[in-house]
Amino acid sequence: MKNVKFDILPSEKQAEFFASRAKFTAYGGARGGGKSWALRYKLVLLCLRYAGIRTLIVRRTLAELRENHVLPLFPIIVGTGLAEYRETHKEFRFINGSVIKLGYLDSDSDLLRYQGQEFDIIALDEATQLHEESFLLLCACLRGANDFPKRMYITCNPGGVGHAWVKRLFIDRNFREGEVPSDYKFIPARVFDNEALMKSNPDYVQQLKALPEDLKKAWLYGEWDAFAGQFFTEFDELIHTANIVLPKNTVRYCAIDYGLDMLAALFVAVDEEGRAYVYDEIYESGLIVSDAAERICRKKTEYMIFIAPADLWSRQKDSGKSVADLFAQGGVYLTKLSPCRVSGWLALKEWLKAPQGRPNMVIDKKCTNIIRCLPLLMHDKKVPDDVATQPHEITHAPDALRYFASFLVCPAAKEEHITFRRKVRR
Repeated sequence: MKNVKFDILPSEKQAEFFASRAKFTAYGGARGGGKSWALRYKLVLLCLRYAGIRTLIVRRTLAELRENHVLPLFPIIVGTGLAEYRETHKEFRFINGSVIKLGYLDSDSDLLRYQGQEFDIIALDEATQLHEESFLLLCACLRGANDFPKRMYITCNPGGVGHAWVKRLFIDRNFREGEVPSDYKFIPARVFDNEALMKSNPDYVQQLKALPEDLKKAWLYGEWDAFAGQFFTEFDELIHTANIVLPKNTVRYCAIDYGLDMLAALFVAVDEEGRAYVYDEIYESGLIVSDAAERICRKKTEYMIFIAPADLWSRQKDSGKSVADLFAQGGVYLTKLSPCRVSGWLALKEWLKAPQGRPNMVIDKKCTNIIRCLPLLMHDKKVPDDVATQPHEITHAPDALRYFASFLVCPAAKEEHITFRRKVRR
């Protein structure tokens, strides 16, 4: 069998990554550290070392997977005759029977493809772009009745929806019951370790140095605490998200943050105990008011209360109508709210409290945008009790949830149980 040849020699950190035998090895930190390159070659070396081994490499989207791994792997293993690529099965099959399976996790439905499957090696590229639930489900696939090693290799950068769980396991080493500390190894990556990149693109470091301070610390120096200003530390995806089955008796609300740049509407049900369920969302840009109202009407229920901020009642000079008026013409009658940002965020923190592990608010897993955005919010540096308004894209859905939290929400009225007594003749 032909030997695989490195197109460049591995750096000291990459060589350490190749040699690691920990059950979970994370290689990460700064951007440009050559992590994806190391991950590709690690899988190739394992496939050559163990005939018949099954491996899986995962990125968030199929497009990222093709660009970062499928195309670079072709000259390494297909062009040298070591393997063939099977598009239908999304896999590289080696001549010794080993397999590199290609996977992506762009939505909850993508997770279903991996239930019940078995892999000896799983590689997560850019793991901080994946939710902890995805990580845990893939851990359950790390099994097989053979003598091959069972390991997971991940690459990661600070930031992203998975920042908290990656930092907890590999940086803070704050383990939960059942997690074995010796199973977890972290290898820091720095752009300065990647000699090939420094030679081919010497301006890359200057680009990273020009970033805002927090991003520069995270992406240039790999400082995980650069995101220590996370606002909603209460949010835990494992306990605050679920596949919701709504109680029979609820009061329904729709909290709306509207602008041409984004319509963010969250649909919330409150049960008899005052517990809130965020069961649906709309997150769509470029909608005029009539189209936004039409989207909301598709999901509205009878007696639903629509909550929106007071600025939607400002009248337009050309028409004399407000945005609220236009929503009303579309069948969405808004309730005016004059929310204070700080008190609204504090109220939302109360909703996210989880006494005895049972949160006051649960978000359906299909509401991917509020789940994605909420943990990314940071403290405003000038007003610590407020949320930073940049990057603006991640503020729309949380603003809508803040409007709900600011509103005087009433729990559903308890259904009366009437007991009928038979009249007895005397």
